Amino acid sequence: MKGTELKERLLGEAGKVIIGKDAVIEQLLVAILAGGHVLLEDVPGTGKTKLARTIAGCLDASFSRIQFTPDLLPSDVTGLSVFDRKTSEFVLKKGPVFTNILLADEINRATPRTQAGLLEAMEELQVTIDGNTMLLPEPFLVIATENPIENMGTFPLPEAQLDRFLMKLSMGYPEEKDEKTVLYYHSAGDPIADLTAVLTTGDILDARKAVGQVQVSEEIRSYIVSIGKATRESNLFRLGVSTRGLLALQKCAMCLAYLSDRDYVIPDDVISMTVPVLAHRVIPSSFAHKAPAYELIQRIVKELDVPTEGFE
Repeated sequence: MKGTELKERLLGEAGKVIIGKDAVIEQLLVAILAGGHVLLEDVPGTGKTKLARTIAGCLDASFSRIQFTPDLLPSDVTGLSVFDRKTSEFVLKKGPVFTNILLADEINRATPRTQAGLLEAMEELQVTIDGNTMLLPEPFLVIATENPIENMGTFPLPEAQLDRFLMKLSMGYPEEKDEKTVLYYHSAGDPIADLTAVLTTGDILDARKAVGQVQVSEEIRSYIVSIGKATRESNLFRLGVSTRGLLALQKCAMCLAYLSDRDYVIPDDVISMTVPVLAHRVIPSSFAHKAPAYELIQRIVKELDVPTEGFE
């Protein structure tokens, strides 16, 4: 399947529920193809949970949801061994992490210990319970949500854990005309129930193989490295982009090229993914005068020379 066809299928079906947010849906699709995980941060009621449920409804894949709370234990996520009196043996009870798409709702409300329980699953695509290591199904995607304006009873994600997320996205409020459309389509009930699976897990795995064939020229690699170097040397940042962040940027640019039916990356692919992939990986310094990280990333990218040849 061509990349444009795959994208059009998802946008067409998901657009029945998530109105006017094609860019966010496409970025989420890029994350799925790149094999990464997504942190959705926005104010309540903007559709974070609905977006995750919609994507799951468009894919012929398993879906689980965990409501993160302060009393949630790591075993509530990964599972545990339960003693069976009939057989006098311990039986493994798998947790909700054994799924294709996992919605970690309000992840910052759980304790750091429970948050860390997801790290092995996110990084290694496996879970260890009582010394036994089990692989998770593929594809495996964690979509975590958090509310940035309510801090009571929350445990902020540390930088090391934020770096595990491929992207950090925001829904934002819809345009007026789109909000009217939302009201119209939801007047008869929840349209998620009417979604049809337009992509299979096989389609996603095949697309990942195709992404691996996308070429990245030496000029594009040098451009990506220059972005990371600029964040580390600029006085606007106290912490610059890690090598993991640059690898993520390259992978997402390759996915974007595939979705445009190209077998090579162009500078626009890289530029388009800089904010969602890099902004949550940096820490602004006092010299930034409280400017948001995404604005600082955009400023850095604008100051760099863009390669004009040698990438086809």
